[in-house]
Amino acid sequence: MTNIRIRHAASGMDVLAAMLPEKAPANAAFLWRYLESPRVVPGIHAMWTGPEISCPIPPAHLGEEPALPPENATLHPQPGDIVLAYVPARMWGGNPDAIFDIGLFYGPGARMLFPIGWLAGSVVAQVRAEDRAALAEACGKIRRAGACEISFERAL
Repeated sequence: MTNIRIRHAASGMDVLAAMLPEKAPANAAFLWRYLESPRVVPGIHAMWTGPEISCPIPPAHLGEEPALPPENATLHPQPGDIVLAYVPARMWGGNPDAIFDIGLFYGPGARMLFPIGWLAGSVVAQVRAEDRAALAEACGKIRRAGACEISFERAL
């Protein structure tokens, strides 16, 4: 387990993020398993958490996934943090599916505050320092353009 590549062609996003299995072993393992094959997931600028592109994993992509423990938890993600948020089934508005969301945090002032309250997320990876300006620029373009699709894949 080393890096993941995150891309969105229209915004020019093409960044690498180093996985953090030593800090978030269960969460990093979940994401690494999920990326056994390249994935395309919806992306939208977050409404509550500030400078974040939220990438909820579609329930159809998942099987019976186990609950994820909070690891390397944060309430205030930093620029470049890739945060995996887990919400159990029925916790948010009675949604029968558990929510697994990959958050791409690109600027200062982020917070893990949702309509259901504060929810610690697990920092599972960090965008390389040399890619963070490009991440912020691309996320700004996505913010202005609206919903999109983000590609994730393993990058060894």
